[in-house]
Amino acid sequence: MLLKKQTVWLLTMLSLVVVLSVYYVTAPEQQKSDLAAVDEKQAEQKETMTTETKDGTTVISEVANDEKFEALRMNLEEQRTRQKEELQTVAATTDLPAEKRSEAIDKMNQLDEISQKEQILETLITSMGYDDALVRADGENVRITVKAKEPSASAANEIIQMVRTELGSFQPVAVQFDPAN
Repeated sequence: MLLKKQTVWLLTMLSLVVVLSVYYVTAPEQQKSDLAAVDEKQAEQKETMTTETKDGTTVISEVANDEKFEALRMNLEEQRTRQKEELQTVAATTDLPAEKRSEAIDKMNQLDEISQKEQILETLITSMGYDDALVRADGENVRITVKAKEPSASAANEIIQMVRTELGSFQPVAVQFDPAN
């Protein structure tokens, strides 16, 4: 009887190895997530394009997003990452009472929720026809910087109303227009 159990286990393991091998060979290629590919993609975005018009003049247009907006986004992401790391250490500490750890977890969830809402608002604002938008929501204020050719009060009002419907009406909203290049 012992031999039969060993045979069944052996056949089970061999069949598992065969199934995983077939899956590995036939599975679609994974997306590259290495930093070199990300750097290449950013370099492609920053390239400038030159085109000649009919009258022989050369027009140079930049394809990249505004570096100032990207730098601000990275700084905001760094701050949030540091805050989340601190909250994770608080939540992982067993010496603290359960209430404090629960508060830390709630704050981490709140940071994630704010980050998602900021991204949604940026997408909504850029879909209104603006080149780029940066939304920064801290605990008290919501600051929005919009890359637009001309500032207008009616456009700022539309943006404020959109933000209030998304985030709630209890926070003051400031809209700043940054001239487009």
